[in-house]
Amino acid sequence: MASSAVVEALVTSPKYVRRRHRLLLLLAFASGAIDAVGLLALGGVFTSVMTGNMIFLGTGMATGDQDAAIRAFIAICAFMTGAFVGARIAGSPRTGDQCWPRAVSVALCLELVLLLGFSVVWWFSDAKPGAELQLVLLVADALALGVQSSAILRFGIRGLSTTYMTGTLTSVMSALAAGRHPSNWVLSVQILASVVCGGGMAAVVHSSAPAAIPALQFGPILLVLLVARTVRDDRSDLRD
Repeated sequence: MASSAVVEALVTSPKYVRRRHRLLLLLAFASGAIDAVGLLALGGVFTSVMTGNMIFLGTGMATGDQDAAIRAFIAICAFMTGAFVGARIAGSPRTGDQCWPRAVSVALCLELVLLLGFSVVWWFSDAKPGAELQLVLLVADALALGVQSSAILRFGIRGLSTTYMTGTLTSVMSALAAGRHPSNWVLSVQILASVVCGGGMAAVVHSSAPAAIPALQFGPILLVLLVARTVRDDRSDLRD
């Protein structure tokens, strides 16, 4: 059996950190795509950017646009619910955590189930959901990104997010303004680029092959789960 020192070395191994970074980029790509779908096909609201939805809620109430206000309110409530459930599943960072704790994958499995549910409804509607089905799909996507948002916190990396980028941008710029080297700045920039790429890809797919939208959402999550499982298996083998 490997000693505790060997196990700790595995946890902090650059090999596993780099692999985790790649998985985080896939999650960011998926969140960008899912948010774009919310804007393009689910009533023009976000599924993870709750600041924007709060603005939509306020302006909708002020202007009498009840549909916009209702959609924004539903998205906010669904995201909050997903974030709560995701936090309960993934838990908080713990001393001795592996590079990719199993609890994160358990939470992402729930996200995958929600996105597969989205897929069924999307394909059932021939990729043209009506107003009522749009609300169902909006709830599924907002729940999914709420779960992902909380699950990522288990890594305990300051400023890390794969769903909301304002904090990431602020952290990088604040460090630069203070003359400090931004921590994890390479990963932060890559995550920002991945979100942009995900949103752009979703826009292209929605306009040219809308039936493929679900695969663009759940595909990256499925790949993340498969690779993360391999990482855990490697660790288990080395412990034995």
